[in-house]
Amino acid sequence: MTARIEPSPALFSALRALLGERFSVSPYDIESHARDESWHEPEPPDGVAFVESTEEAAAVVRLCAEHHTPIVPFGAGTSVEGHVQAVRGGVSLDLSRMKAILSIEPDDLDCRVQAGVTRMQLNRELEKQGLMFPVDPGADATLGGMAATGASGTTTVRYGAMRENVLGLTVVTADGRIVKTGGRARKSSSGYDLTRLFVGSEGTLGVITELQLRLQPLPEAVSSAVCAFESLDGAVDCVVEALQSAIPVARCELLDEASIDAVNGYSKLDLPRAPTLFLEFHGTQSSVAEQAELSRAIAAQHGGGEFRWSARREDRDKLWEARHKAYYALKALRPGARGWPTDVVVPISKLAECIRETVADCGSLGLLAPVLGHVGDGNFHVAFLFDEGDAEELGRVREANRRLIARALAMGGACTGEHGVGLGKIEALEAEHGEGVELMRKIKQALDPEGLLNPGKVFRD
Repeated sequence: MTARIEPSPALFSALRALLGERFSVSPYDIESHARDESWHEPEPPDGVAFVESTEEAAAVVRLCAEHHTPIVPFGAGTSVEGHVQAVRGGVSLDLSRMKAILSIEPDDLDCRVQAGVTRMQLNRELEKQGLMFPVDPGADATLGGMAATGASGTTTVRYGAMRENVLGLTVVTADGRIVKTGGRARKSSSGYDLTRLFVGSEGTLGVITELQLRLQPLPEAVSSAVCAFESLDGAVDCVVEALQSAIPVARCELLDEASIDAVNGYSKLDLPRAPTLFLEFHGTQSSVAEQAELSRAIAAQHGGGEFRWSARREDRDKLWEARHKAYYALKALRPGARGWPTDVVVPISKLAECIRETVADCGSLGLLAPVLGHVGDGNFHVAFLFDEGDAEELGRVREANRRLIARALAMGGACTGEHGVGLGKIEALEAEHGEGVELMRKIKQALDPEGLLNPGKVFRD
């Protein structure tokens, strides 16, 4: 267990003087900032600072640095690898009130937002101007948190992850300086790429307070499709062939039989109990119809059944709402069970093999572990459902997760495609990157020599 640092009364007095009632030590605020959506145990901060501007965030960080106190950035708390637990105590720096959309530039297809703006809030505003921000992790996460974890999601297969969609950042460093990275230009060859250094750093290198984001025009036409398959292999092979055929699929999600059971019950769908693909196509009316027809033909060659597709928005919304709520639907399969969601990513040519071996392995260990994921980019999830009071079952889950990661790495993949490292995958990061982890540590030490920014995450403390 990492030792907690006793907070300084002088620090708390200074924070109250700075923020007034927006610095809280109430039991409710402490408890609500002690955990995310992961299976990891809560670790409460000693206080919560609700900031409303970059300057306030910088002032809080400077005070914490003066008093050698850890800072844990907090957005919406929707991460799933233990990113917000205050394992050494300290101050939870809550940016959720930084909700201003600072500018939208339709001609240049970019915008600037504060870190507490959520993706759904931004897209509601962008839709009025015929635009969208495409990264969709499912949860209505804050954009600062999405950048910090390097989030991706259902649309990554076509539009990329946060790394491809963040043009620049405003970041508060460990000593409280305000640094701007990147800009509005679509490319640059000047200096180190600091923007992508901070994207995916999980709050360990700096606190993201503003983001310059790349936007996309809303497509003229959108259609969604559902197709059940005779086998998981057939569904995955269909995806691989569709991508190799250059069909510009916008979304491509796989759900196994257990996942279909779950979403049918939870979201009131009537899908056949079989491995199933949820697909979406963007483009013109004619190109969307052509993409759907080509995909239908490929699906039929791989054991796909009826190809049910629709361009009606209400049908699409119902389908993707069910997918986004899949984790809660899965938890309902075993009431009272703890959920351990995990993910890996592999080259798409290895995807069917990796999923097949994972399903077999979980079955041999007697685990309830539905599989679903963004198979268009080789990223899939396993949701382990277990009795947290059963140490023996938890041991089997740990072993299955260890084997899953080892399997993905052996196939040329990565230990996580979008969840991040947090508390849960520190050993996996070491297995994946080897000596590269020491180089990462040196970067961390250079930017945060006292280790005050989100300590205990990404690296062994």
